[in-house]
Amino acid sequence: MVYATPLHRWFEEVWNQGRESTIDELMAPDGIAHGVVGPDGKEIIGPAAFKPFYRQFRTAFPDLHFKIEDTLIDGAKVCVRCSVTGTHKGHGVAGAPTNRAINVTGTCIARIENGRIVEGWNNFDFLSMYQQLGMQLS
Repeated sequence: MVYATPLHRWFEEVWNQGRESTIDELMAPDGIAHGVVGPDGKEIIGPAAFKPFYRQFRTAFPDLHFKIEDTLIDGAKVCVRCSVTGTHKGHGVAGAPTNRAINVTGTCIARIENGRIVEGWNNFDFLSMYQQLGMQLS
């Protein structure tokens, strides 16, 4: 399949198809995922640090699906607006499985160099996700 940008391939293969190996192909070794933190509370840098975050979400939402609604390209930067759906069927995110469906939106801006994501800014509506899962936030 031919993708419009590496970011389109990222969402289709990594998230929709569950192809973890694509992370190594598309994320630069020192790529930074702004807005995504590891267990230490720091931004994730590189594929090895991104994979545990990825596995948590794929375990919690095995049917997770990203639909790219809009794309803007400005030089080396690609911005996509997404809708995200899934069913909370596993542990890893938001506690015990609730079997509830989520439908949230988000935006990702990625800086691409040599066909790889070197920097990504992520802004997804996690508050809405937690509310849809019935979580009480204080």
